[in-house]
This record gives sequence, C-alpha cells and structure tokens, in this order.
Amino acid sequence: MNVVEVKNLPNHLIVDFFTEHWGSPEMVISSGIYDCSSLDGFAVVEDKDKIVGLITYIIENNECEIISLDSVKEGQGIGSLLVKEVENLASKKICKLVKLITTNDNLLALKFYQKRGFILSKIINNAVEKARKLKPEIPLIGNEGIPIRDEIELIKKLT
Repeated sequence: MNVVEVKNLPNHLIVDFFTEHWGSPEMVISSGIYDCSSLDGFAVVEDKDKIVGLITYIIENNECEIISLDSVKEGQGIGSLLVKEVENLASKKICKLVKLITTNDNLLALKFYQKRGFILSKIINNAVEKARKLKPEIPLIGNEGIPIRDEIELIKKLT
C-alpha cells in the first residue's frame, strides 16, 4: 500500500473524496469546525489518483486529534496503517496523546479504535444537536437505526 501525505495530492481529489463520503469536506464536532480538505493527513492511493483511505489530524498543545478517518476497503489494514502513521508522527512531534471524537452510533469506529489501544475518555451529551445547527445535513438516525445524539472522545496515551 502506498501511503502519501495529503499535501502531495491534488486538492480536488481530496475534496471529491470528502464530498463522496461525508457530503462535504466540512466536519463539525465539539472540538471545532474543520475543512478536512485543508488539514494535514495521509492517504492510501491506488492507480495514482484513486484514494482508498484517508486520515486527517491537527496537533495542538502536545495533543494530536484525528479529525477524520475513512477506508473504502474495509478489513484490509488501510485504517490501521493510517492510524499508525499519525501515531508515529505524533510521537515525533512530542505529543502526549492521540485523541478523536466519534458519534454514539458509530459502533464500528468504537470497536476499531479500542482494538488499537484507545480508551473512552469523555461523553459529550447532545453534542450532535449543536453540530446540526451548523451542518443541518447530519442525519438524525445513524448506523443500525441508532439516533445520533452524543459524541464520544477516545484517547491513546503515547509512550
């Protein structure tokens, strides 16, 4: 698998990827509003211009926050590879931890991150209601028919 920094890819590929998978490059979570197409990150690319995995992050105050992670091909190690890239970079930048926020309906993400050493650290009740005011296209019902209401922060301390 070919991992590249997103800054080395044409921006239109990144914008198209986020539009296809999230409706737009804009991510609204309790930690902020982000244009994911302008964030630092890594991508797994096939055939020179087909993104099959993409992770974005920010680093502030010795903490690295994963803002988005998508893998088009589940179960092939793409997500794990991208998370490891961010963890390695965060360690080099002297970050104390990597954190992320997901929604209460995202059972696959909760399983994925916990299997990779992340722990639940905080529940932000009704956070998605606030996010919907800024991004109304966030659906009311998510995976497995679960109402999307809360955000869950997961953290992994780096050694």
